[in-house]
Amino acid sequence: MQDRLGAVQVQVQAALDHAIDGLPSGALADAMRYAVSGGKRLRAFLVMESARLHGIADRAALPVAAAVEALHAYSLVHDDLPAMDDDDLRRGQPTVHVKWSEATAILAGDALQTLAFGLLTDPAIGAAEARLRLVASLAWAAGAQGMVWGQSLDIEAETAPTPLDLAAIMRLQGGKTGALIRFAATAGPLIAGDDPAALDRYAAEMGLAFQIADDILDVTGDEVRTGKRVGKDDAAGKATFVSLLGLDGARIAAQNHVTAAEAALAQYGATAGNLRALARFVIERDT
Repeated sequence: MQDRLGAVQVQVQAALDHAIDGLPSGALADAMRYAVSGGKRLRAFLVMESARLHGIADRAALPVAAAVEALHAYSLVHDDLPAMDDDDLRRGQPTVHVKWSEATAILAGDALQTLAFGLLTDPAIGAAEARLRLVASLAWAAGAQGMVWGQSLDIEAETAPTPLDLAAIMRLQGGKTGALIRFAATAGPLIAGDDPAALDRYAAEMGLAFQIADDILDVTGDEVRTGKRVGKDDAAGKATFVSLLGLDGARIAAQNHVTAAEAALAQYGATAGNLRALARFVIERDT
C-alpha cells in the first residue's frame, strides 16, 4: 500500500500544482498552493483505488482525486479560522490565515472549493453523465447535508447545555469527516456507473475509525509528529470518542470499525488489498 500511496501523493500534488499554475499570480494563488501542499492524501488514494477496482484508468481518476483534495484543503483552511476552530498550526506549518490574513484565507478556501468542481468537469474522466454523477455526489458530501452540516453541528455543540452523547458524535462526524471520505471511496463506481453500496459501507466504517484515531491522537499524539496542536478537545471540554469511551474503549471501537470496513470489501476479494491496508493504517498512524 505504501508504494501506491506515495505514487498517488506525487501524482495528485502535480495535478493540483498544474491547476493552480494556470491561475493569475498573486497572494490568492500563493495561498491556494500553500493550502494544498503536503498531507497524507488518503482521500485521493481512496478515489484512485476505488477507480482501479472498477476498471477505471489512473489518468481518468486523477482529476477526481485532485478535486477531493482541493475540497478537503478548502475545508481545513476554513476550519482553522478564528471564527471556527481557531488553529494556528496545520501540517507543521502556520495556518493560512496566520501566514497571510483571515480575508485571504476565506478567499483561498472559496477558490479551492470552486477549483474542485472545475476539476470534475475534465473530459479525461469520461462521459458527461459520469462527471455529472460526481458533481452531484461531491455537492451532497461537501454541503448542508454533509461536511458543512457536520461542522455546523460541531459549532452548536460548543454552546450546548449538555455534552453530546455517542450517537450524536457519530452523527456529527458522519457529516464533518465521513461524507467526503464516502465520496472519495465511491468515486470509482460513480465513474463506471456501477453500484457504490459496498464501497459506501466500507467508507462509512473507515471514516468512523479515522475520526476515533484522530481523537486518540489529540490525547496521546506528539505535536511535532501530528503537525497540529494536540489536547485542544480536552482543554475545550468537548465530548469526543475518547472522553465517552476512554482510551481503551476508543481503541477497541476503532478496531471494530476497521473489521467492519474490511468485511464490506468481500465482493472485491484480493483486489481490494490496498483498501484493507488503508483501513488498518488509519488507526495505526501517529500523524
